[in-house]
Amino acid sequence: MNIKQGLVFLLLVFVAVASYIAYDYNRFIYSPLNIDNTIQLNVTSGRSITSIANELTDKNIISHPYYLTWFARYNRLAKRVQAGEYIVKAGVTPAELLNLLVTGKVRQYGFTIIEGWNVVQVLQAINENENLSHSIGDATASNLMGKLGLSADMYAEGWLFPDTYYFVKGELDTKVLLRAHKAMKLNLDKAWQQREKGLPYKTAYDALIMASIIEKETGRGDEREQIAGVFVRRLRKGMKLQTDPTVIYGIGDKYDGNIRRRDLRKDTAYNTYTRKGLPPTPIAMPGLAAIEAALHPDKGNTLYFVAKGDGSHVFSSTLAQHNEAVIKYQLKGRRKIIMKTRKVKN
Repeated sequence: MNIKQGLVFLLLVFVAVASYIAYDYNRFIYSPLNIDNTIQLNVTSGRSITSIANELTDKNIISHPYYLTWFARYNRLAKRVQAGEYIVKAGVTPAELLNLLVTGKVRQYGFTIIEGWNVVQVLQAINENENLSHSIGDATASNLMGKLGLSADMYAEGWLFPDTYYFVKGELDTKVLLRAHKAMKLNLDKAWQQREKGLPYKTAYDALIMASIIEKETGRGDEREQIAGVFVRRLRKGMKLQTDPTVIYGIGDKYDGNIRRRDLRKDTAYNTYTRKGLPPTPIAMPGLAAIEAALHPDKGNTLYFVAKGDGSHVFSSTLAQHNEAVIKYQLKGRRKIIMKTRKVKN
């Protein structure tokens, strides 16, 4: 074999090897990863594509780490990988994996604020969430807004909209709570603009207070407007609201599941048995349905309601009718004026 033939042979070998590598490279890039179900891939800030490829190789998820590195660098993706937790499903190819890492479609966690929760319950739940970074410490309804960078004089109760908020692992708890506050402001402002005319509220905040009371009084959607109607008519007539949830809120941590006669008689800013009008602040986080009910109450003539014990209520227009309902549903037919202790729903 002369030199010319040798060069031709080497060229053919090179072409064959290059063709095989190109074939193997493309087969690798567009074939599914070696995953049976799903895996979690953690990418820390500043981590290189080489490090990621080596980890996947060590876990027997890919067989050619340099192919993945080449693909990322050739397509100028290596520097665009975003940090976070990624859930990689079976059937994903290396090309799709890189697209996932570059677009930042990281795993998200959810934090849910339940309708009717108060600030204490929200803060307890958020402090127990292990996927958030915690910075609010021992925040309370009185100082939470200041910790969120909002007005330090603003009382937080009622200002966090009940919903599920999604976040990435390690996100600050303050960011989640700020989103909840923004959602409440937006929903309340929109509802306030569309409110019924002639309501006995001076501000949207008054409506928020009323909505929180409605939220605590019933969980039945078909009764919210009726309960709102009762309270609105009471406000218009100058009657006391006489609603147990406000008394419970005023008792605070000392509440043990019972409202006693002395609790109804003890005057506090939240005792609507001793004071007329709305309490000074909301008593819980109302959902949108409760807000809408407060701004679009039932137009009947009822002024009283009593719980039947099954989650529903009996509504009455006169005190005599109400007393009969109390005897039937609360006193089990015993005609007593008042019970020393009443068990109520918190």
